[in-house]
Amino acid sequence: MSEPIRVVLVEDNEVFRDALELLLGLRPDMSVVASVPDGSKAAGVVAELEPDVVLMDYRLPGLDGVQATRAVLAACPGTAVVCLTASANLRERDALVEAGAVDCVRKDEGLDAIVASIRSAAQAVA
Repeated sequence: MSEPIRVVLVEDNEVFRDALELLLGLRPDMSVVASVPDGSKAAGVVAELEPDVVLMDYRLPGLDGVQATRAVLAACPGTAVVCLTASANLRERDALVEAGAVDCVRKDEGLDAIVASIRSAAQAVA
């Protein structure tokens, strides 16, 4: 079996973050290596841990998802960023892609869509 996909979660909603960490951690092909509550901490954690994928919320305290995506990719260009959002409009989603996110997934699309996007992103940087 190959190594699990190493994921860092950047999500300010503690309940949602904890649930994602638990559910992704139950999958044999994924390992959540860190989770942080705001965008300003993301780049430092990613630089230290060098994950395969960062699952990045759009609306964050500190740096927003666009700013945090830029910072993460500057710190660790070999990491893929998948944006996770509840309500980003098309302009905001375009800004995330311009910042370097490889995909944007709505939180209400469900766990299967989030997992598929993480897997796809990990393959893109492998």
